[in-house]
Amino acid sequence: MRIRRGRVRRLASAFTLRAVLRPPAFSSSAFVCKLAGARLGRGIFVGYGWEGERVRLVPLDKARHMENALAWFNDPDVTELTLTGDFPLARLAEEAWFDRTCAEMSPTPTDIVFAVETLAGEHVGSAGLHRIDWRHGSALTGTLIGPREARGQGYGTDAARVRTRYAFEVLGLRLLLSEVMAENAASLRMLERVGYREVGRIPRRYWRRGAYREAVLLAAERES
Repeated sequence: MRIRRGRVRRLASAFTLRAVLRPPAFSSSAFVCKLAGARLGRGIFVGYGWEGERVRLVPLDKARHMENALAWFNDPDVTELTLTGDFPLARLAEEAWFDRTCAEMSPTPTDIVFAVETLAGEHVGSAGLHRIDWRHGSALTGTLIGPREARGQGYGTDAARVRTRYAFEVLGLRLLLSEVMAENAASLRMLERVGYREVGRIPRRYWRRGAYREAVLLAAERES
């Protein structure tokens, strides 16, 4: 797979200042991004998140992102073809999840989740690396774009591309896996655009909205 480098730019000092002034739960995550940016060794150092051509992957902030996330994961339209959303998500449960995720990160986390924001700062979704296996260098990926008007704008594709670069070039992972329902044509196209390839299918894998759905397994590998 060839990773397109895209444009990763140093952000304005206003963003750097905002990251520094965040409360501790946010600052710890922001520090991880800063440290990781320095590790790239090619002048790529971002003060607030990882930037692509259309979106920025930023550390989760409970005050900025929780309300949208709570609404999206309780919206049947948003979760129709995702692997989550069948059960109601209570505010207390979402608050607890944000508190855990935004807390001090271990040196080898098993999950890293970013909020997806446009370059203008609008929160439009989330992108994550899950079940990170540091021994084998692999992770499971997931992406969600919430607002209906934000879909089809290239935000998901750009978020997935930036996440891939982050996983391979910063974390040193070698293999990203994803599982998508066969009916989710938009997600399949998005992943193929950023270098994933289909590696298998599981018939009748998930019960979803009145029928068993076939799952498509995809993988993206880092170039040696």
